Amino acid sequence: MSKLKAYHVALLALPLTLTACEFAPKTTEQNGIAGTGMNRVYVTDANIPADVPAPPYELPPPGGPLASEVYENVQVLGDISADEFNYLMAAITEWVAPEQGCNYCHNPANMASDEIYTKGVARSMIQMTQDVNQNWSSHVAQTGVTCWTCHRGNNIPENVWTLPEELTSNSINGNRRGQNEPMELTGNTSLPNVAIARYLLNGDDPAEIRVASSTSHPSGNTTTTMETEATFSLMIHMSNSLGVNCTYCHNTQAFAEWNRSTPARATAWHGIRMVRNINSEYITPLTSVFPDNRLGPAGDPYKTNCTTCHQGQNLPMGGVRMVADYPALQSVLAPATTDSVAAGSEMTDTN
Repeated sequence: MSKLKAYHVALLALPLTLTACEFAPKTTEQNGIAGTGMNRVYVTDANIPADVPAPPYELPPPGGPLASEVYENVQVLGDISADEFNYLMAAITEWVAPEQGCNYCHNPANMASDEIYTKGVARSMIQMTQDVNQNWSSHVAQTGVTCWTCHRGNNIPENVWTLPEELTSNSINGNRRGQNEPMELTGNTSLPNVAIARYLLNGDDPAEIRVASSTSHPSGNTTTTMETEATFSLMIHMSNSLGVNCTYCHNTQAFAEWNRSTPARATAWHGIRMVRNINSEYITPLTSVFPDNRLGPAGDPYKTNCTTCHQGQNLPMGGVRMVADYPALQSVLAPATTDSVAAGSEMTDTN
């Protein structure tokens, strides 16, 4: 190859390197001191508000008999009025099962029956949504989430993941050790595809994300270059999920320093813990409820990651406020099942 051709190839490759290999119009904004590389790059369409289904009809006024008084076996939303209950059920149907309708969760001959497994799953997901809106405002703010945030008209959210099939052989033949298998989850790189499970699943005992030493002198940090690849994989996943580059959260001068990072890094810190809580406390306990065709190759249910909600936008659906029209989803009506990280908790680089 001639020097001229090599030069042209390099020019063509440069934009791909700077924009995470994504073919989409980009917008660049300076978000730091000039000349320091503090430029936020994001997909231009990422801030365009998405189309969100309107409420099924006007929110009923407060008052009237409770749902638990009118209907049988209402275990989660029994403390709201029957009118608001019907209003929310109509919305959930549009969000999750617009084609199947009520029968996706209910036996039309006996609406109180729990014989269809999706009804039990829906109960847990309603509790999860209430928990997120009440206890994770450090990440979702006042925008909040509804079933539409993840499902968007699908029975199963489009962006989910499961554990890979466990290989019992120690042979290198056909065993890539979770690497060198480019996929969307890892930004089409050769990085480990198990990083999501490593960092976003074990809420009680997560692996450490930080791999850099915290001091300039030799320390007890024995992390190898190979071990750092899982952290790189997670960071690429987060970048692609939000449609942004590294400096959306980090400062080019000191990636690890919290006092020099952008405010978005704190939001992401809480988001990581929120996803761990969702996967560990709400989804994994449903393993025995799901049929085999709703489980992955390792026998675990489909779980969430950053893409499940964000889908390429730094603000899901361009920042449209989701929960304002649905008061029953804004707070936990029954005692919360888990304790989230308090907004004032100290942020560390370890997890």
